[in-house]
Amino acid sequence: MACMYGPSYTNKTEKFFKYQSTIYMNLNLTSQIKMPDHKLRRQVIELCQKVGKPLLKLSTKDYVDNGLGQLVKEFDGQAGLVNIEVFNELQHTITGWPGGKPDVDDTYRPERATPYPKRVIVFSPHPDDDVISMGGTIRRLMQQGHDVHIAYETSGNIAVGDEEVTRFMHFINGFNKIFANGSDEVIKYSYQSVKAFLKQKKEGDLDNETVLRLKGLIRRGEARLACGYNGINSDHIHFLDLPFYESGKIEKLPMSENDVLPIQQLIAEVKPHQIYVAADLADPHGTHKKCTDAVLAAIDEEKKAGAEWLKDCRVWMYRGAWAEWDVADIEMCVPMSPEELREKRNAILRHQSQMESAPFMGNDERLFWQRAEDRNRDTAKRYDDLGLACYEAMEAFVEYHIV
Repeated sequence: MACMYGPSYTNKTEKFFKYQSTIYMNLNLTSQIKMPDHKLRRQVIELCQKVGKPLLKLSTKDYVDNGLGQLVKEFDGQAGLVNIEVFNELQHTITGWPGGKPDVDDTYRPERATPYPKRVIVFSPHPDDDVISMGGTIRRLMQQGHDVHIAYETSGNIAVGDEEVTRFMHFINGFNKIFANGSDEVIKYSYQSVKAFLKQKKEGDLDNETVLRLKGLIRRGEARLACGYNGINSDHIHFLDLPFYESGKIEKLPMSENDVLPIQQLIAEVKPHQIYVAADLADPHGTHKKCTDAVLAAIDEEKKAGAEWLKDCRVWMYRGAWAEWDVADIEMCVPMSPEELREKRNAILRHQSQMESAPFMGNDERLFWQRAEDRNRDTAKRYDDLGLACYEAMEAFVEYHIV
């Protein structure tokens, strides 16, 4: 099935991409993502977890008894110096300024102070991954004056239950009766045809194109509501509707250059200082992986084309819908207060079709807002257990280095 409402490429766009020749049929760039080394940090954190102590309480005996005496020797025989080194590393990952704090020394901050404000693109595989995984960070970026764009990579149409379509069709039919006396033949025909299709549809049957369009429209509306709640202007909301997703079933189509070009066009136009991508590769249906492959491929193509803006751009990877980063890997952690966590939940709840009736919740019975809160609170607890500041919740990121 072709992309139902993806971007139509103008002559200008075709000219812009005329140098493209590669067909991206077997992209697997996510396999090249390398987790940061942080070897010392990892060893010491594992020791903390093993002996049940925060960082600054580890003793030389703790290190020696657990086969890590060599670390103490490397720090002049002082366990306290090892502890402080790792404590400071983790402390410097925590920031309330994910876009960088202007007019301050950023030597030990995860993000640069300049330029300020920054142009930011958040790539969201489905129309709710942005708020589920980094809704608190998005609000913080907006509140701090950054120019934030949200790019929804797929329509998410197959993840909408039939009852959601029925609910909206009842509304449309009632709306038509109130304001057009039921005289609109297009609406009357569409209502009846969709109603008839859903009535005869059996479990396992694929939706027809009309129903898929309606389900995609429902998810667009929810995404716009969530963005509006976070203060994002409508002209900064981008629905890319990548073609690989539009198979109408769980198994997706092979990726091609048509999945990469819309992303490349967007990043070339915005020239962002920050790009956020989903690295939640535990997504059981593989959509997150393909979407991230497409973003990384677009970045690679921009680099090959000699894009100067890339030299001043950082790529941050987020998780949250299906898994979370290990604390030893985290390079930026954005804390949230109880009120901020509630605001994040409110944005997630704008995606009503993804609450109890969502078809693809996986084996985890918790709703997505519950998963998000539990993971964010767990990240905060892990920092707290290590002896760092105790927050209500935290969203975590790892930097992807463009090479």
